[in-house]
Amino acid sequence: MLVQRSIQRLHLVFRHVKMRPSYCTTVAAAEDDVLFNTVGSTGVVTLNRPKALNALDLSMIRKIHPRLVTWESDEKMKLVIMNSTGEKAFCAGGDIRAVTEAGKVGGKLSKDFFFEEYILNNKIGTYKLPYVAIIDGITMGGGVGLSVHGMFRVATERTVFAMPETGIGLFPDVGGGFFLPRLPGKLGIYLALTGFRLKGRDVHKAGVATHFVQSNKIPELEEALTSLKEPEKLDVESVLSAFQDQSEDIPDNDFILQPHLDQISSLFGGESVEEIFENLKSDGSEWALEQLATLEKMSPTSMKVTLRQLIEGESRTLQECLNVEYRISQRCCEDKDFYEGVRAVLVDRDQSPRWDPPTLAGVTQEKVDWYFSPLPAERELIL
Repeated sequence: MLVQRSIQRLHLVFRHVKMRPSYCTTVAAAEDDVLFNTVGSTGVVTLNRPKALNALDLSMIRKIHPRLVTWESDEKMKLVIMNSTGEKAFCAGGDIRAVTEAGKVGGKLSKDFFFEEYILNNKIGTYKLPYVAIIDGITMGGGVGLSVHGMFRVATERTVFAMPETGIGLFPDVGGGFFLPRLPGKLGIYLALTGFRLKGRDVHKAGVATHFVQSNKIPELEEALTSLKEPEKLDVESVLSAFQDQSEDIPDNDFILQPHLDQISSLFGGESVEEIFENLKSDGSEWALEQLATLEKMSPTSMKVTLRQLIEGESRTLQECLNVEYRISQRCCEDKDFYEGVRAVLVDRDQSPRWDPPTLAGVTQEKVDWYFSPLPAERELIL
C-alpha cells in the first residue's frame, strides 16, 4: 500500500505538471524543510522533514507564515492544503529539544519559537480561505497547532493525535486552551491531563478532525480539491464528505472512549487537580485507577497549570488563549520541569523525570499564579 500511495502521489504531481504548465509552479527545492506549490487556485504547503517526523522548527514557521499571508491576499488563490511527506507523521510536534537547549543558556530560540509559532497558529485560526490539513500520521503538539484551528482537518487510519505535554513538564499550547475545552463534555481536560492517544476514526469521532478519509484515497482527494475551479467552503466540504463516504475499507467501530464518557465528564469535572485525583480514587473502577496511575507520572506543576488554562480558556477567544499561553511558555522556560521532562523523555529516555516539586501539595497557588502573570510589556505577545 505504501508503494501504491507513493506511485499515486508521483502520478498526481506529473499530471499537474503536464496538464497545467502555466498554473503549477514549484517554489522550493526538494531538500527544503517545507515545500510550496500552487496548483491552479490552490496553494499546497508540504512539511518535508520525514526523518524528523516533520517536527516543526523555527525555520519552517518563518517560511509558512509569510506564504499563508501572501496567498490570503492574492485574489487568484481560493484554497490552501497542508500535507506532509513520509508515511509516519503529519507533524509529531515542535522542536522542543532545541528550545530547551537554547533555554538553558538564555538563547533567543526559547522566546522566538513560541512567539512566532503562536502567531502562525492564529493566522491559521483566522484564515479567510478554506484551509484543509491532511493529518495523515502522528499529529501532536506543534502539528496540532498547524491543523486543529483550520477550517477542515482530515484524519486517516494512520492518524495518531495526542497532547502529551504534561508528561514533559509543558502544557497543551498552540491554542490548546481554546480548542480542548470545546470538545464534548470534559473530553478535552481528559486528553490534556492524561496525554491519551486517539487513533484513526476516533480522531474524527472526538471532534478533533472534521473528516475521515482512508489513506490510500488521499492522493485522489487532493486531486479533486485542486481541480475545483472557484472553491468555496461548501464546495470543499462536499468533496471531503464524498471521500469520507467512500472510505469504507476501514472499520467504523464505536468511539474508543464511548464507554467512559460519562465517567470522564464526572471524574474530570473537578475544579482542581486534587479534586480529580480524589474523584478517581473514590470511583475505584479499574479504568479510573488506570487513569490515576497515568496522572501520577505527570508533572504536578504542569497538571495544575493545564487545568487552569483549560477552565479559563473556555470563555476566551483564540487570540486571548494564545496571549496567555505565551506567558505560560516563558514561565516553563524559566522553571525546571520542562527541562527535566525533555531530558527524561527525549534525551536520556529513562522515562523517570524528577519533578520539582514532586507532589501536587508542593505546587502552591502562588506558583500557579506566577505562570499566568504578565511578562514585561516588551516581551508580551498581543494578538
